[in-house]
Amino acid sequence: MRVLVAEDHAKLAQTVAVGLRREGMAVDIALDGQQALDDARITSYDVIVLDRDLPALHGDEVCRQLIAGGCRSRILMLTAAATIEDRVDGLGLGADDYLPKPFAFAELVARIRALARRSRPALPPLLVCGDLRLDPGQRVATRAGRRLALTPKEFAVLQLLLEAQGAVVPAEELLEKAWDEMADPFTTTVKATIHRLRAKLGDPPVIHTVAQAGYRI
Repeated sequence: MRVLVAEDHAKLAQTVAVGLRREGMAVDIALDGQQALDDARITSYDVIVLDRDLPALHGDEVCRQLIAGGCRSRILMLTAAATIEDRVDGLGLGADDYLPKPFAFAELVARIRALARRSRPALPPLLVCGDLRLDPGQRVATRAGRRLALTPKEFAVLQLLLEAQGAVVPAEELLEKAWDEMADPFTTTVKATIHRLRAKLGDPPVIHTVAQAGYRI
């Protein structure tokens, strides 16, 4: 899952990003509204966490322009003001959800995941292929009943492959959705992650390479 955190308080933005990355999400940070708008126009995010009170370009205007431009990302608005009027205003701009500050991190994670589910076709709560099972909610993957010790990136890649339901997933798509903007598109990071994932999944192999196309389960 790819997430943009648009928050002008650098320390809070970094803290949120670190926490979301531990939850297996790929996170980019924008410290002002113009940067958030530019990033969202370049990258297809599943969810944008958008603070209303951003410098350079107000969060309300960022939301307006994204919606007017046909942005398909789900928008979760944050604000220090917690009145009903503020909530109605934020949702009226086209935001999908609203969370007042201060917020519990667990609630932020739950809301981001709920919005991400709405941004794509409905999937079963448990992803299964043969004896391979992955529970995105509990963040648990097993094979033949054995729990797999996966890193956040390995879990994210496995989830993306299972969600594709047998379709080929290009390496570029895996890189875009499981890594953030700091990832070098010319490295072998996806290939290396697939290699480690295959070793942990064991035999018989379930991840197959499709020449010049990508990977599939």
